[in-house]
Amino acid sequence: MALAERSFSEEEFREAIAELQEPSLTGAWQLLVKASGVAIYRLLDQPTGLYKYKVFGVLENCPPDLLATVYMDLDYRKHWDQYVKELCEQDCDGKTVVYWEVKYPFPMSNRDYVYIRQLREMEVEGRKIHVILAKSISVPQFPEKSGVTRVKYYKQSLAIESDGKNGSKVFMYYFDNPGGQIPSWLINWAAKNGVPNFLKETAKACQNYLKKS
Repeated sequence: MALAERSFSEEEFREAIAELQEPSLTGAWQLLVKASGVAIYRLLDQPTGLYKYKVFGVLENCPPDLLATVYMDLDYRKHWDQYVKELCEQDCDGKTVVYWEVKYPFPMSNRDYVYIRQLREMEVEGRKIHVILAKSISVPQFPEKSGVTRVKYYKQSLAIESDGKNGSKVFMYYFDNPGGQIPSWLINWAAKNGVPNFLKETAKACQNYLKKS
């Protein structure tokens, strides 16, 4: 895991923590949707015509330790995330690499991701914060597959801390370019609806994780 650790800077972890403490929405960030205690903002990425997203909110009845565990548990995700076609980890020349194929509705091709990730538990002013960073990577062990479109640019960060009760206060940054012949309006529509649904499913998965433990 040493190589993966060098792939993320201390500054990247600190930036996620700073956003969790005080959202940075200067510039052209727009409120996209606000519902169920979660607010989603977007910023247009001019070169691609797609949007970067920032998500702020609270997941009730889902403590930080549990949320981080569920988020990192790939085997469990295959049981609760209906869009997973294939998901696994593999050691590639000393770094742990994740392969993830996502189901897309017909007639579109599935998308797949190859990325590295890292979870760190950090302490800030006596508060415990989990930070998870992920970004795409290219390795020969996971060549592109026929009939599946490779997502070549993917970046995500997630910061989690207690909401002071039995839930989690979260910040998430997300951007990917799924490529292929998908209209940008459709991608952005999916993000607007998909992110809140994903958070709901994650919260539900946390409850079921406790039951299976």
